[in-house]
Amino acid sequence: MSILKSLVTISVLGIFLTPRYSESAISCSVVLNDLQPCVSYLTSGSGKPPQTCCDGVRRLDAATTTSADKKAACQCIKSVANSVTVKPELAKALASNCNASMPVDASSTVDCNTYV
Repeated sequence: MSILKSLVTISVLGIFLTPRYSESAISCSVVLNDLQPCVSYLTSGSGKPPQTCCDGVRRLDAATTTSADKKAACQCIKSVANSVTVKPELAKALASNCNASMPVDASSTVDCNTYV
């Protein structure tokens, strides 16, 4: 199954299976939409991420203003990171490589309970 098909499948499942923390928590579909341009970079890239990826990182940062948003984004990112093989060093350095801030770590090992 291609990475794009996996991402679409996870997106659809995420929409239905993402727990609702509050009405203001960011949806998994928004998180996936923002970070979709980063998938190929995180799985097989090197160096600096593409501008479209960095733009998505910045949009996600602007959209995650509450603890509930950060926890929901974290759980969404973690579920995707568990289903595709990302380069851990690129995931951990994504925000700094984009000269941006990221509300959560883009890896499968992050503890989402720290965003309470």
